[in-house]
Formats: sequence, structure tokens, C-alpha cells
Amino acid sequence: MKKQHFFLAFLFYAIAVFYLAITTPITAHEAKILYTSDDIVGTLVQWGDSLDIGVIGLRIFSLFFGFLSIGLFYELSRRHFAKDKNVYLATLIFMFLPGILTATTMANVAIIVLPIVLLFVLLHEKGKIFLLPPLMLALFFVHDASIVFFVAVLLYAVMYREKKLAIFSLAFLIASLSLSKGVEIGGVPSGHFVEVFGLYATVFSPLLFIYFFYAMYRILLREKKGLIWYISFTAMAFSLLLSIRQKIHITDFAPYVMIAVVLMLKLFNNTIGVRLPEFQKRYKRGFIVVISFLALTVFLIVGHKLLYMVLDDPRKHFVHRIYKPYLLANELKSEGIECYDGAHGRERYQLRYYNILPCPE
Repeated sequence: MKKQHFFLAFLFYAIAVFYLAITTPITAHEAKILYTSDDIVGTLVQWGDSLDIGVIGLRIFSLFFGFLSIGLFYELSRRHFAKDKNVYLATLIFMFLPGILTATTMANVAIIVLPIVLLFVLLHEKGKIFLLPPLMLALFFVHDASIVFFVAVLLYAVMYREKKLAIFSLAFLIASLSLSKGVEIGGVPSGHFVEVFGLYATVFSPLLFIYFFYAMYRILLREKKGLIWYISFTAMAFSLLLSIRQKIHITDFAPYVMIAVVLMLKLFNNTIGVRLPEFQKRYKRGFIVVISFLALTVFLIVGHKLLYMVLDDPRKHFVHRIYKPYLLANELKSEGIECYDGAHGRERYQLRYYNILPCPE
């Protein structure tokens, strides 16, 4: 991929994420964070809301950490690819992952976790071990599910006999266990294994996730396994195993899984490199199909508002739950109504954002 093509794509990406951040109504998750959360994400969302610049204020920190993640992933790719064109391509695919695109434009904890993990991996690869504990401490306080990360780092450190890293990760793992921080396990056992596969397919786009899953399995069996693989594979394995008994939150695991996109593309390049020219064409055609499907997914995300407005039955659209309270609030205001008792669950918080409160008794 040429440099000028990459920068054109990046310009499109920047326009797309700002457009989504400005035009997409507040989600149920964001509304609940705004009015009920007192953690780091809640604090940032409430600060953004105090700027009084509209819904983009809630998402300023997401935009910042999203672009930071892309910069860090670019630097990570430079360490794994010798040619600039591969660095550009890897970064392009990473930033257009549906999970990255949506996380950058909507307030969530995953987009804070992601740059911390990327910076951790970068510093580790550069041998700056004593700069890692502050990042582990930040992750410890920011993300309740960071115990998955500490387990992965500990496994890697033990396998490669990195004593200092093993001590750091073990200390944070013990602290997480002693303070009962971690992935919530409980409730009536219920199977959500297939659902989690579907969630990962939406984070990566379906065809790309199929190849990503194959790449992780291939590295498990045949390739050298570095820190990135241990973090990504451990998080994915945890999520799949846990989903057998209960429903999980994909944001607990996706930030750790997605960093291995660089390994997926590295494996693809190595696979093509050992093939004869006549067989390379087959792999390249398959790659074009996967990228085309990713591009279609990006179009559906960026153009979702247009599709929502032209559908005969908007309730079938995947963003209906976001737009329903927004449209309802506009309808009520147009009729001079300032209260509403028909909202349930998080929808109440969305309506509250638009100054539609429950009616007084």
C-alpha cells in the first residue's frame, strides 16, 4: 500500500469518526455511564458533558484515545514489518475494524484500555521493563477485567523466564484476586458460546474474524508465540470458555484480542512469501474478498443513519435502540410534552439526556 493512499484513507477515517461522534444520538450505555457511573469513564463523560457542546462532548476522550491507539498500533507495526507498505496496510485494517471504529466514536472503557495495552507491548519489545509497572497499575484501576491481562503476561513471563515481568504480573494478579477485581462469574448457567463468536464477528467483520481465528490457532500449533499472542489468545480463550456458562461483556476482552491483528497480517505475508507465484494469486484474491467485506461493513456503519431513515420498518435496523429515544424525545417536544412514563431500563437515561423526565406522581 502506498503512503499517499494510506493518508487518503486516514483522512476519510478521521472525517467518518467525527461525523459519527457528532450525529449519532447518545446510546443507552453512554447515558447510563453519564448519570450513574463514578469511575474513570464516568468522570470523563461527565466532564465532556459539562463542556455543553452536544453529544460529541461525551465522546471527546474516546476520539482522543482512539487516535492514540492508531498511532501506537502504527509504531507496533513498524517493529513487525520491514516494508512500509505492510505497515500502512496493517494500520489501515486495524483502524477500520468495526470494533475500533465504534469504540472511537462512543464512550466506553475499551478505548482507554487499548492504548495502554499497545504501549505496554511496545515498551516490552523495546526492553524498557521498568516502565511497565505504571501501565499495569493504570490498567488495574481502569479496567475491572484486567485480571485476564495479568494472567496472560504471567504465562508469557514464566514461559520465557522473564523474572522481573513475572514478579510484576504476579503482584498485580494477587492484588486483583484479593480485591475481588475481575470478570464477574455468577448467575444461572447458560450457554452463549455461539453468541460470543457473533460478537467477535461484529468487532472484526465476519470474514476477517474467521481468518484471525485461524491465525491464532496456527500460531498456537506451529509458530513462535510472543507477548502479543499470549495476551490476545488468553483473552479470547477466557471469553469463549466463560461464554459456555454465562453471558459476557465483549468489552472485557476485545481490547486485548484486537492487538493481534498485526500477527494475523504477518502470518498472511509469510504464507504468501513461501508460495509460488501461481498460488499467490489465490491467496491475494481471498484477501481482496475479505477486505471488500470489511469495506462494506464500514460503509454500513458510517451510513447507518441514511439506511435507518429509508427502511420501511426501522425497528429491524441494528441502531434502532439508539435512535428510538432520540426520535421519541423530538416527537414529545414537538407536542409540548416534557415528561414520559413509558420508558424502561436504560432508555430512561437516554430520554433524560434530552430533558424528558418521568412524569411526577
